[in-house]
Amino acid sequence: MPISIDRLENEPPEVLAVREGTQPYTVLQFLAKNDNQAYTQTEIAETTGIDRGSVGAVLSRLDDRDLVRHKGRYWAIGTDDRLAAFAAQQQASSMSTTDDYYAGEK
Repeated sequence: MPISIDRLENEPPEVLAVREGTQPYTVLQFLAKNDNQAYTQTEIAETTGIDRGSVGAVLSRLDDRDLVRHKGRYWAIGTDDRLAAFAAQQQASSMSTTDDYYAGEK
């Protein structure tokens, strides 16, 4: 469906317009849950189960949108405030499903 040029020019881009269940979402989710570390493309591929070549393409697209940052071979979640909120949400979700979280409850 086409959109108007006015909409194209004036509508702010949705930085986190990444659908759940997609490869970009999976990579962002992994990096967000581990926002205190940086990973190589190979490490991201091995951890997420996404083909290494696909991870490279995903990282490139995410980098174009400033959703990730990298230095040399290492990649990490971007520094945008919305990404910080996304990272906090992912970590909270991860903590709520660990055994340690529920250890005190019987």
